[in-house]
Amino acid sequence: MDGALDGALTGKIALVAGATRGAGRGIATALGEAGATVYCTGRSTRAARSEYDRPETIEETAELVTAAGGVGIAVAVDHLDSGAVAALVARIGAEQGRLDVLVNDVWGGEKLIGWNQPVWEHDLGAGLRMLELGVKTHLITAHHALGLLARNPGGLVIEVTDGTAAYNRDNYRLSTFYDLAKNAALRMAFTLAHELQPRKCTAVALSPGWLRSEMMLEAFGVTESNWRTATAEHGHFAAISESPRFVGRAVAALASDPDVFARSGGSFSSGSLAREYGFTDVDGSAPDCWRYMVEVQDPGLPADATGYR
Repeated sequence: MDGALDGALTGKIALVAGATRGAGRGIATALGEAGATVYCTGRSTRAARSEYDRPETIEETAELVTAAGGVGIAVAVDHLDSGAVAALVARIGAEQGRLDVLVNDVWGGEKLIGWNQPVWEHDLGAGLRMLELGVKTHLITAHHALGLLARNPGGLVIEVTDGTAAYNRDNYRLSTFYDLAKNAALRMAFTLAHELQPRKCTAVALSPGWLRSEMMLEAFGVTESNWRTATAEHGHFAAISESPRFVGRAVAALASDPDVFARSGGSFSSGSLAREYGFTDVDGSAPDCWRYMVEVQDPGLPADATGYR
């Protein structure tokens, strides 16, 4: 298998909830590479921006899906609005008659994190907002979408999070609020797998590695074309980071796997799945970030991706 799964998902219907930027945009585009029809949802449109106040829009994501070989459909949805999500799912049902893949990627909490602040010092409103954005949205979306997805055997739900179950079990993740939000998605994949099992549908948790999202590239003062120049100041970022398309290709690989049901309830990373399925990032590499974090970054060793990408 090379970088993309050209045509493997032709005829499949996907919903990427939270597709405006970052991992969501990469996932939607990779599903497009594989030929899927992808509903791309989020709050930022060409007409209005979300609280992020960033330029990326769901229309741009849908256009990337179509350019990659699929069919991209942009729908403005606030996934905290139960009625809006219900209307979205009703539209998909009316237009397509099925839903094969749900990617629960809604987040939007980067600006709310109080890094390494104990719960009594962390801004309470910001922390609770993180839980709304990272947990409540996923529950609302699953509640409305899974009835449609479960009509047919073979449906796939992917809970996108930060960190594998193994890594998060042993490591404190930034703050109590952030830790809860990201671990909730891991547990949600496990519980959804149990509930979907009688319908022969699959639920898994998936984590990207050190993602070169639009916000991250800006933070490091680089672009996707010259990100390796961050080596001097941010060696680990340059050594092991991955494009959003990499985790997208992990989603496409899972969605194309006829035996994916055997993975239901599991937790995976883009790097671990690349080793199993053989897909690559856009530069032809296959970064294994979480193994690198444990074996190189966390012990304080110098940045060196030898054997990790």
